[in-house]
Amino acid sequence: MLPNHTVQFEKYSSIALRGDVLTREECREVLSTPNSEILGLLHAAYAVRKAFAGNTVQVQMLTNAKSGSCIEDCHYCSQSSISTASIDRHGILPEDKLVEDAHRASDSKAVRYCIVTSGRGPLDHEVDVIGKAVRRIKQNLPLQVCCSLGLLTKHQAYRLKDAGVDRINHNLNTSERYHSDICGTHTFQDRIDTINNAKKSGLEICSGGIIGMGEGDEDIIDLALALRDIGPDSIPINFLHPIEGTPLTNCNTLTPQRCLKVLCLFRFLHPRKEIRAAGGREYNFRSLQPLALFAADSLFVDGYLTTPGQPKNEAWKMIEDLGFTIAE
Repeated sequence: MLPNHTVQFEKYSSIALRGDVLTREECREVLSTPNSEILGLLHAAYAVRKAFAGNTVQVQMLTNAKSGSCIEDCHYCSQSSISTASIDRHGILPEDKLVEDAHRASDSKAVRYCIVTSGRGPLDHEVDVIGKAVRRIKQNLPLQVCCSLGLLTKHQAYRLKDAGVDRINHNLNTSERYHSDICGTHTFQDRIDTINNAKKSGLEICSGGIIGMGEGDEDIIDLALALRDIGPDSIPINFLHPIEGTPLTNCNTLTPQRCLKVLCLFRFLHPRKEIRAAGGREYNFRSLQPLALFAADSLFVDGYLTTPGQPKNEAWKMIEDLGFTIAE
């Protein structure tokens, strides 16, 4: 007879593989899996990952196209209006620089290049610069382009789509209940509205969250289920990297095992979606970082907005050592 936990893990993967949804109680069980049983849970998540994503890993790279000077008060962000973190601050990068970084992304074996700007939302001239750069990128490189630009109007979303942008990233970040604890300058509904504006323009949607901001298990479950309602094409799961000078400086409660359980839960609830082990992966997974790819099928290389990340050569080697291949 199989051990009880093994039977339970197989139940989770079976539910996901047949397209059904775990109950809230089953979601709680995933998050409360004993650390000693983490490999069994990963094995079950990998069965789902393999069925829908095979053994490929999507590599992505981002550029911090505008840094700092944001009027929002997001507690996790080093670029927010209430942050005193020491970071580089600059306006929108020139068109040539955005194109140059796209070539760097292509050389990093990235399938997608992400242009990210700080601020509540993009200014019209910033959309102009990004649009011109994207048109040049699309003419010369086989790259998908994703933009993360804050709150978007319908008109801005259509302009980006017309320029050749493939995908918009706009994270829900956390549950609707917990949102006001981490941001007071815009609402959870504002985020939903931006996602809907992007959807209406025909853009693909990238939307996920940040784990480790003081939320509880129920908030993580609420976030995962809210994302099922949205139906994004990809789900980046970020793990808080506390930065000195932000309100969450001392919020440092994550363990590698906790992070792995969260990825497994998202894999069970979103079996067919691209799931990315995103920001904070290196800081929080530490030596267990490779295990993330048994649940996730996507990652960033060469750093994030204001924090360093895994160099591309190390990421390539990790993927190869796991027996996976880089998606083309």
